[in-house]
Amino acid sequence: MPPVSPSVPTPLPRVSVTTKVRRDGLRALIAAAGPELRSGTLDVDLLGALAATGAAAEVNPLPLTKGPGWLVGVGDGTPRDWRAAGAALVRAATARARALDEAPRPVQVALPGDLEPDLAGEFALGATLGGHELKVTGERPHRVKAVELLSDSPAVAEAVARAVTLAEATALARDLAGTPSNIKNPAWLAETARRTCAALDVKVRDEAWLAKHGFGGVLAVGGGSASPPRLVELSWNPAAAKKDTPHLVLVGKGITFDTGGISIKPAEGMHLMRTDMSGGAAVIAALRGIAALDLPIRVTGLVPCAENHVSGSAYRPGDVVRHYGGTTTEVTNTDAEGRMVLADALAYAVHKHAPDVIVDVATLTGAMKVALGLRTGGVFATSPELAERITTAGADAGETWWEMPLLEAHAADVRSEIADLRQCPPGPGGVTAALFLREFAAGLPWAHLDIAGPARAEKAYDEVNPGGTGFAARTLINLAASYLP
Repeated sequence: MPPVSPSVPTPLPRVSVTTKVRRDGLRALIAAAGPELRSGTLDVDLLGALAATGAAAEVNPLPLTKGPGWLVGVGDGTPRDWRAAGAALVRAATARARALDEAPRPVQVALPGDLEPDLAGEFALGATLGGHELKVTGERPHRVKAVELLSDSPAVAEAVARAVTLAEATALARDLAGTPSNIKNPAWLAETARRTCAALDVKVRDEAWLAKHGFGGVLAVGGGSASPPRLVELSWNPAAAKKDTPHLVLVGKGITFDTGGISIKPAEGMHLMRTDMSGGAAVIAALRGIAALDLPIRVTGLVPCAENHVSGSAYRPGDVVRHYGGTTTEVTNTDAEGRMVLADALAYAVHKHAPDVIVDVATLTGAMKVALGLRTGGVFATSPELAERITTAGADAGETWWEMPLLEAHAADVRSEIADLRQCPPGPGGVTAALFLREFAAGLPWAHLDIAGPARAEKAYDEVNPGGTGFAARTLINLAASYLP
């Protein structure tokens, strides 16, 4: 029998703004940290006996005069607190529905009347993503389908709509990353990108096209698998884009499963390698979000897709591979496959698209997990201005980045005696990987985003659920928006 495939995109709670109070809905009130509880406009008949602190994401059941509900804490009221509160509320409502085995009713949230629109958006983003759940199962467990924020403010409605679009991009990236690799091979990823990005011009290049055009890195990495590689090219070129607006190219690593190849990985943890295409997922999701927001900027996405497997046709340590454009690379570790496929895509981006800015994103090095942990992405950029633009875009999206150095002292380490470049030299792994990739950016403004740490989560926190996190998708959307006049 064929494997059971999850529904991609997975259903999400529908978060919207309304002025109409439902009779059949569940209720939620907002509490800030400290002695004053900000309860919005709904009637409460008990607060004196409730042991609520208002801490962020604290959810207390409330017997309200109009039916059951919750008091939801937003702590000090930071954007992160509001995202965490939205996610916690939806998780609590879903848990209630499953415990009672009943279809959940819509949840209505009484927002404080003076709430800043952006914070309402953060709550909506958290509520949307807190309800994201990727399951490969024949069962249909109860889930929250609708969250309504009570407000008559057009600014709140606008902020919520934008936040929901960002959340949907993150959720799509989670879906793509979390889909098991017996379903998700390069062809599946490419066709799913085509299907879910109907507003974009999507071209899928097969292995014959890749061979004809000299994508030696992608072909080498994918050569050991029965599932041949692909290149996904997504284009957003709206008529409203002005000529002086930069053309941004986003490149994402699309390794649909990574055994390490002949330099095979340890068995422990290898099952997580279905998420090794999280960079490619972020690029696909970001392009879809950019189109949904109708941003007047030209953006191209490139996702080289391959499965790094072990077989008689797998590439070997010691091989010399010729990339798109002619640069040759000496392979020293087949588990450093991400930079091999990114190199082809970067060179192709420079030659085919002549971009003003290139950004690649990848789960590239374990070294970055050691350096920055599991919730922060690393930024290597050719200029402080570009690095700051990315970290600011991330901060506005609720994603944390840290600028890392492109240490020139190690630039010579990526040179090879037998080829132009050496793929995986000794030294600081995150730095040398970035320096290798820089060789293919042709001196253009370029940044490399290493998301090896935050692309996966083992437990829920804030708006993040266990599994693929969708990290970087929102940052890339905000980055594109930052170039608008």
